[in-house]
Amino acid sequence: MRIVIAEDAALMRDGLTTLLGALGHEVVHAAKDAEQLRSVVDALETDLPEVIITDVRMPPTHTDEGLLAALAIRERHPTVAILVLSQYLGGEYASRLLTRAETQPGGVGYLLKDRVGHLTELDRAIHTVAAGGVVVDPKVIDDLVTRNRRPLDQLTPRERDVLALMAQGRTNQQISEDLHLSMGAIEKNIRNVFDKLSITPADGNRRVLATLTWLSFHNSQS
Repeated sequence: MRIVIAEDAALMRDGLTTLLGALGHEVVHAAKDAEQLRSVVDALETDLPEVIITDVRMPPTHTDEGLLAALAIRERHPTVAILVLSQYLGGEYASRLLTRAETQPGGVGYLLKDRVGHLTELDRAIHTVAAGGVVVDPKVIDDLVTRNRRPLDQLTPRERDVLALMAQGRTNQQISEDLHLSMGAIEKNIRNVFDKLSITPADGNRRVLATLTWLSFHNSQS
């Protein structure tokens, strides 16, 4: 997988480059700030990377430069997958990223930086977003669900478990393995989630919209 990364901390940038190489990916460029990230991707327009991995907070203000750069890149290059790495739970950041996924092609993901040490999970997230899927760190999901139960009150505990794994980018097969349930049971629970949250096929990507239900509610309460 061809990847461009953006991280202002040199140690993290070098470490991530090494880890990605060990996973068999090609790091085309490692940018040190958001401005460099944008210019590098634009320069690669005829041979775009498949995935961009970026921090959220970078110089000069250390607020949301990385996220803004990722969203700008998605505007210009909508097929490039975006995987955001952050040390913050950042529900508002994840919401902005996922909202863009609702209207544009290409995968997106939001992971906490401590996930970088879990190579299998990181690699799975990269392949998921590159294939057009959505990945949200389970800690971000757990935090939002814990603080904002009301939209989920109508779901059973098992349906909430299934929805949480869906929002992490798991396939039906992976959810079946994680929860030790049959594929038929997983498919039934997923249908129940969509029905109870009033998400129909005509609305678009139902997995993305189910995740956005949590994040949108969180933002409305903040």
